[in-house]
Amino acid sequence: MTGSMYYAHSTGDPDKRDWQLLKTHLQNVADIASEFANDFNACDLAYAGGLLHDVGKYSPEFQRRLEGATIRVDHSTAGAREAGALYPKQLSRILEYIITGHHGGLLNYGNDENGLEERLGKAFLPDYSAYRDEIPIPDLTRFRPSLRPIQKRVGFSIAFYTRMLYSCLVDADSLDTEAFADPGSSSLRGQHESFDILSRKFDDHMATLHSGAKETPINRQRREIYEQCRGMAAHPPQIFSLTVPTGGGKTLSSMAFALEHIKQHNLERIFYVIPYTSIIEQNAATFRKIFGSRNVLEHHSNFDPKALTDDDVNSVEQYLKLSAENWDMSIVVTTNVQFFESLFSNKRSRCRKIHNLARSVIILDEAQMLPTDYLKPCLQALSELVQNYGSTVVICTATQPKLSNLLDESVRPVEIMSSPADLYEAFRRVRVNDLGSLNDEELSTRLQGHHQVLCIVNTRAHAQHLYDALSKQGGCYHLSARMCPAHRRKQLKEIKDLLTADEECRVVSTQLIEAGVDIDFPIVYRAIAGLDSVAQAAGRCNREGKAERGEVYVFRSTERYGQATSWQKLTAEVGRMVMDTYDDPLSLPAVESYFQKLYSYKGDDGLDLKGILPLFDKKPQKCKFPFEDVGWKFSIIEQGTKDLIVPYGEDGRALIDELRISRSPWKYARRLQGYTINIYPNEFRELEHTGKIDCFGDKFYVLNDIDRYSEETGLINEKGYMGEGSLLIV
Repeated sequence: MTGSMYYAHSTGDPDKRDWQLLKTHLQNVADIASEFANDFNACDLAYAGGLLHDVGKYSPEFQRRLEGATIRVDHSTAGAREAGALYPKQLSRILEYIITGHHGGLLNYGNDENGLEERLGKAFLPDYSAYRDEIPIPDLTRFRPSLRPIQKRVGFSIAFYTRMLYSCLVDADSLDTEAFADPGSSSLRGQHESFDILSRKFDDHMATLHSGAKETPINRQRREIYEQCRGMAAHPPQIFSLTVPTGGGKTLSSMAFALEHIKQHNLERIFYVIPYTSIIEQNAATFRKIFGSRNVLEHHSNFDPKALTDDDVNSVEQYLKLSAENWDMSIVVTTNVQFFESLFSNKRSRCRKIHNLARSVIILDEAQMLPTDYLKPCLQALSELVQNYGSTVVICTATQPKLSNLLDESVRPVEIMSSPADLYEAFRRVRVNDLGSLNDEELSTRLQGHHQVLCIVNTRAHAQHLYDALSKQGGCYHLSARMCPAHRRKQLKEIKDLLTADEECRVVSTQLIEAGVDIDFPIVYRAIAGLDSVAQAAGRCNREGKAERGEVYVFRSTERYGQATSWQKLTAEVGRMVMDTYDDPLSLPAVESYFQKLYSYKGDDGLDLKGILPLFDKKPQKCKFPFEDVGWKFSIIEQGTKDLIVPYGEDGRALIDELRISRSPWKYARRLQGYTINIYPNEFRELEHTGKIDCFGDKFYVLNDIDRYSEETGLINEKGYMGEGSLLIV
């Protein structure tokens, strides 16, 4: 190669005047990554990774590729090989992982064709030695990672550290590349307001809320919860628990804690991690009202920025899409799936954002819904964020899971409320009654005798059968995941209107109505389930305290189609044991006993079902980690279903008509979520075989037979698919 100019990125200009110099890109990435990693005292190591990550582009072959040659060039192995030659083994191994993976993802160490060991052992790499004339090599002689392993899991700590550095590198690489290739998008980033401004907005909102609230015992309790949260924010970053009953205002009180905690300890972001999109949508809407859309990122698969109604929505839409790439936002509201799968993923796109969790407040709302099969890895990751990355975690729920025994003594939760038991009694609004076993005829007779009643069952099939038995009388509604979200929203509005008007209303639902739906029945029936589910059902009963006590009836269905899954059977059996022991099965001692028994039955292996933690324990000092295997194993929602789009309502049919003629069908993905249901493969194959499904863009499957979709119950189950196919998917 003639000349001495080396480039990282090209444009369409053949004279190269506006191409990005390689040394400029490497220096920029090093500076940005170093700034990110400063939050956990790893700036020097991140700086070295940034300088070395693209030195393979110094090869003549890569420069010819930029000029248009159709050749493949491995440019990411070179920097890793240099790191191995320059630095001590443990530091070099971390750099080897993050540099080789900065495009394709973190690799397993060995035992496959493209593992780290195999990549570093390549016989041939293009000559990239010209980098030595332009790039100064950082001295890491005195650098030591400042890590304090949790529960002696040294391997997990080093692997987590590697993942966080990887996040710093790939985000820095993406940001600098964007600044060169798309300066318009780059200029939109970082426009959220300071926490000083957000705190003033919040204080103004709460002052208005408190001044307009009636002076009632419940409102006094809510105010006390709020004040205790603000007062406890002075404590240093750690793991907290916040045990507040339904109706206690924990959403705003936890935000008050987070804002004050950030002010006291100079932290950087607030994350709300929530199991259900319905709760996310409610909380995000509340926060947008207080802080403005520019300061709140709602990050989940169903969110469509186009649906925002703010005056500045056009300028905010692209900004929010960019913020979702790396969670660079003051307040992020996301799902358990998005949060925890990102922490264990090996993919560049998912890992890119996790460095922004350092020095943040992380609020786990409805924490009893933490994924039990992955509970120990999740707690280990949360402990790392607290111990080594300066974060605070708040475990927030009315039914606290028994986590203390699973956490290291150094990070066991500190309760924010001074007396959770007193709060429980102050907000207690229901009485739980055990009805024993009932068949559907007995259950239907009881439900028909109530003017307004909600019955929650464990399977879709049971919901369908019970609705069929009740619907002849009128005033009956069905809710299940066989109805698309837009359909369910319409049904819920009608139900709420009937309840408000004191009209006859009987609802049969699967457990999806427990997922944060704000609805209030005087009487609720619940098929036997875990106490956390019973508590969620009770949260739909006498919610507004119209009666002294609402009535919750727990029953055991004798019908074959009403039987729970193996996991539900376990939780139901443990729930039954606790109900037989405690007069009030929703009391704090009963709930603690329930989780203690449940975790005991699951055992250590059951709380880490895929054996993820032991994968990091093998020879941890040699850093032989299976990042790719772990990313594949850690999947909270197992992929066993197919998405089916249904032509529901005028809006749904119009959207599908647009999809049919579009040359870019992928643009409709988010908007179609409101018209999508999940079905199991056997039912999908039957619909496909009989010509009931059209496919667009090799991705979107649309039901073309409207007669297969009922206005009352959603997708019609013509062949009576049972077993796993009848279970609720949230």
